[in-house]
Amino acid sequence: QVQLVESGGGVVQPGGSLRLSCAASGLPFSTYRMGWFRQAPGKEREFVAGISRSGGITYYRDSVKGRFTISRDNAKNMVYLQMNSLKPEDTAVHYCAASSDLSRSIYRDGSFGYWGQGTQVTVSS
Repeated sequence: QVQLVESGGGVVQPGGSLRLSCAASGLPFSTYRMGWFRQAPGKEREFVAGISRSGGITYYRDSVKGRFTISRDNAKNMVYLQMNSLKPEDTAVHYCAASSDLSRSIYRDGSFGYWGQGTQVTVSS
């Protein structure tokens, strides 16, 4: 079956960095767009970053542009989220997701059919 397993979360001070990883299995990885979403306590899940099947096109929410970088390695079935200059408002559970539906917006969580279990990112001094 399809599995998406995130890792790399943790506690970091403001201004610090973390690199999230997502290992995918059970699906033809290179045919799926991949995304990262996050959900803070009491808030709705929100789009963070997305990447095309080849990795040639990336997408970001405005608040993370210039700070976060999404990338993928199709040979290893991995997707990454490099997070720099972290802020307290980045604190959330971060989820990896996979989408095979090219007709739907990469910015919407409803476009993604497979999800990981999430990894906690906490930015605090």
